[in-house]
Amino acid sequence: MNTQKPTLVHLIAWMTLASGIINLFWGIAATFNMLVTILGAICVPFTILPTILGIFELIYAAKLFSNPAQPVKPSTNLAIFEIACVLIGNIFSMVVGILALVFYNDLAVKEYFARLNEVPAPTTPTPPASSSDLSPAPVMEESPLPPAEQSPTPQPTPAKPKQTPRKVAKK
Repeated sequence: MNTQKPTLVHLIAWMTLASGIINLFWGIAATFNMLVTILGAICVPFTILPTILGIFELIYAAKLFSNPAQPVKPSTNLAIFEIACVLIGNIFSMVVGILALVFYNDLAVKEYFARLNEVPAPTTPTPPASSSDLSPAPVMEESPLPPAEQSPTPQPTPAKPKQTPRKVAKK
């Protein structure tokens, strides 16, 4: 199985690794800073989220770096959460998330993940074959009734008569 990694997959892996490390430090630093105040202690769950995202990013990057390659799908969810990190002030993760989404749409990257997961590569849709190509011609059976008595031909339905406009009575 040819699973040569394209350059963009290597780039995604390195960016995800860097973003994971930065999110870990960012989340830990933000958590310690928030614990200083009473109001900050209430907001700690929001600062823990980048830490958890950083852990998931490190795991995903490790799967992309593994040799032999592990079956893994493009993680658009991680990229979206990286973009959402701008809400806590992490611009670097936002840029990594946007670039990851752009790189996931590259044809070479799509083909790599399809080969890796043994899924047919995305192709352009082909028109369906006609039914005459797929099945043999139907066999006609003879009816015991003569052709005139088999079934009457359907009569066309008459068209609706045109409606004439109503006349309004004058007072």
